[in-house]
Amino acid sequence: MLLLSRDRAIQVREAVTVAQVTRTVRDIPTEVPLAHEDGMPKPCVVNTDVLLTIPKALIEERICGLSAEKMSAVNRAAKFALGLD
Repeated sequence: MLLLSRDRAIQVREAVTVAQVTRTVRDIPTEVPLAHEDGMPKPCVVNTDVLLTIPKALIEERICGLSAEKMSAVNRAAKFALGLD
């Protein structure tokens, strides 16, 4: 899961919004590839077609933090997935 909620919301809310991270790659505009250089143990994608709001308590550990460039790509993919372009 990739945590999408803004920092302020994470501090005060009991639920957070996440995007699915999966090794199933479809090469579509709603996916953002992640690799070792992003801090992921195996190649995968952020799938912004699958956005969920989950209890914050379900998040157990942080694997990595993404660069501003990669988060911009996630932002574009999410906008595409939601039809906000």
